[in-house]
Amino acid sequence: MPGAPTVVGVVAALATLIGGLASVGAASASAQRLSGAADAAALAAADAASGAVSGVPCERAAEVAEAHAVTVVSCEAVGLIVTVTLASRFAGMPFEASARAGPPPVSGPLSANTP
Repeated sequence: MPGAPTVVGVVAALATLIGGLASVGAASASAQRLSGAADAAALAAADAASGAVSGVPCERAAEVAEAHAVTVVSCEAVGLIVTVTLASRFAGMPFEASARAGPPPVSGPLSANTP
């Protein structure tokens, strides 16, 4: 069978390519989940900072992070604006995502044109 080595090589190359793409896809999904958790933690902390819910802003962020099985790297509340950074690991590689939440700025291009 003269074509057998070629077929085996092509199948091996395809299997390697598919395995690599699956790993990249899984890492991307993990990073997106971490980003969503950072957004949720920042929003929860901003709600606490504004008084919309009770509690301490960074404690609220930690509760959301725990629910998503990630860790809080930093949490900073300046007035009503909260910045949260979360971390996670995928296949031994660390991932971090940051999010900021709070009220919109009072001055800006949209506020001047608002009827």
